[in-house]
Amino acid sequence: MTFKEQILQGIPKIVPKKKSLDSKVSRAPKRKQILSTEEKKLALRNALRYFPKDWHKELAVEFLEELNTYGRIYMYRFMPEYEISARSIHEYPSKTNQAAGIMLMIQNNLDHAVAQHPYELITYGGNGAVFQNWAQYLLTMQYLATMTDEQTLHIYSGHPMGLFPSSKDAPRVVVTNGMMIPNYSKPDDWEKYNALGVTQYGQMTAGSYMYIGPQGIVHGTTITVMNAFRKTLQPKETPAGKIFLTSGLGGMSGAQPKAGNIAGCITICAEVNPKAATKRHEQGWVDEIIDDINDLVTRTKKAMDQKEIVSIAYQGNVVDIWEKFYDENIHIQLGSDQTSLHNPWSGGYYPAGLSYDEANTLISTNPDVFKQKVQESLRRQADTINKHTARGTYFFDYGNAFLLEASRAGADIMAKNGIDFKYPSYVQDILGPMCFDYGFGPFRWVCTSGKPEDLDTTDQIALEVMESIKKVSPKEIQQQMQDNITWIREAKQNKLVVGSQARILYADAEGRIKIAEAFNKAIKTGKITAPVVLGRDHHDVSGTDSPYRETSNIYDGSKFTADMAIHNVIGDSFRGATWVSIHNGGGVGWGEVINGGFGMLLDGTEEASQKLERMLFYDVNNGISRRSWARNKEALFAIKREMERTPQLKVTLPNIVDDKLLEDLM
Repeated sequence: MTFKEQILQGIPKIVPKKKSLDSKVSRAPKRKQILSTEEKKLALRNALRYFPKDWHKELAVEFLEELNTYGRIYMYRFMPEYEISARSIHEYPSKTNQAAGIMLMIQNNLDHAVAQHPYELITYGGNGAVFQNWAQYLLTMQYLATMTDEQTLHIYSGHPMGLFPSSKDAPRVVVTNGMMIPNYSKPDDWEKYNALGVTQYGQMTAGSYMYIGPQGIVHGTTITVMNAFRKTLQPKETPAGKIFLTSGLGGMSGAQPKAGNIAGCITICAEVNPKAATKRHEQGWVDEIIDDINDLVTRTKKAMDQKEIVSIAYQGNVVDIWEKFYDENIHIQLGSDQTSLHNPWSGGYYPAGLSYDEANTLISTNPDVFKQKVQESLRRQADTINKHTARGTYFFDYGNAFLLEASRAGADIMAKNGIDFKYPSYVQDILGPMCFDYGFGPFRWVCTSGKPEDLDTTDQIALEVMESIKKVSPKEIQQQMQDNITWIREAKQNKLVVGSQARILYADAEGRIKIAEAFNKAIKTGKITAPVVLGRDHHDVSGTDSPYRETSNIYDGSKFTADMAIHNVIGDSFRGATWVSIHNGGGVGWGEVINGGFGMLLDGTEEASQKLERMLFYDVNNGISRRSWARNKEALFAIKREMERTPQLKVTLPNIVDDKLLEDLM
């Protein structure tokens, strides 16, 4: 059967043979056995309902084996025979380009070069899934291939509920992931209900089909690292020869060494999974791999002496580096962590003292002991970080719940008031006041032709737009504009593309709208040869309510509310988004965040032009408005400026209270 025929058939007519799995492909850790016997029966009923009844006897045995072995039913037998990758949009069977664009994005998220654990449909973060099982993938692709532009596909945590009549102006797909009743949103609830096959963790851009590989976070990481150095170095001192120490090379965290190279420092990134380290090295995201701690010390000292700009993957545990570098008196300028600590008990963080394989075995055979080991390791790591910061290291939480989980483990990371952490979130110190409050965030696009030359054209268009905007921008955002211009000018030479021909660029509403409009015109004239998909990371101005990351610089008490994210996805849906998504979980943990995203297909039409203007404007200014109401001075500046430019925009502004009045009163 051809590729198109396989897509159109959905669930195959004849039960396929069992698949042999490539041992070289990174696999998700085995999940703990959390279901009772009766619950396992329910999980089997839930899985078998995708298939004809006369297949049930054969499949039930196999699915029970998967459940008992992996803690989940993935339905490996139903993985498609064809290679999964972002093809040209014209290769997909479809009745509407909007649906074809979504199919392209789904396949990009599951490309072996992109996905962290592709056999388990996990894109990044250890558990960030596109679907729960392969039957859901097959049905979704079939629905997309047959839908019209007057239907909407509704997807419940990976499950395609079906096509419903709608309108041409409605989103083609609406996605929810992990939207649990609040009292059922604890970590073990994810384990249980995911094992039952009724919910999933979509991370941020995995379950939204907008993941573009590590590039998706390289820009934000670069901004963070550059400005962390600006905060800590002396005037005219450069990052060359200075150390940025961190950990995690799987999924999004693979961006760190690339960002360090762009920022111009020595990046040392620990990774316990040899396959993840090798993958990033082969893809050019990290320069060197070292697996001996003493060799690492020697190599690091040489790099410091020669003021090198280099990235080094240490194949081992980061705790060992923190301790060894302290003993060797090696100064760490910047320190952070980007292991998947939002998922601490199921492979998101590997404790010191155990090998990768030993830890994976313990996760499934003795989860209580594994949890104990993780918390011991977190206390040990925090203790050594404290020693380094006493010597002058600037440590920041990179939004992966490191400080949150360290505090729950009893580590010494609390401030004197007993409420706050002693180390800031990077959003509090850098991205919040510098970017999000002004409306700058990770705008991204994908060239659906798959042609590098189309991506080159979009880079040049974006550069020209940003340079023209900078000429008339206020002084408050000149640094942001220049950093973004430098980024897009150098994007190609930094070799950021993995999978689809995609780009990310921090831009505000004005920049996003003008860039998108220029793309749309270029598509119309044939300068860009196929439609372009727009999107963003949920890690943005408006899309995410996350009290320890995206909204950690909200100080009016509302950082634990999720109104902004909900309004964002609803508002985008009727202003022109091609698809919208809302998730529980994100990058900081199940039950810790609500985040929403969108995708939009530009096809060169007037309708696309109208949609992009009204949707992108709201998508950004919704967040600036909320931040201004929280009394953030940068957001107040930004929203007042926007109201002057846009008479139809009228936002409620706060009256600032004199703190002395309250002090006298109390």
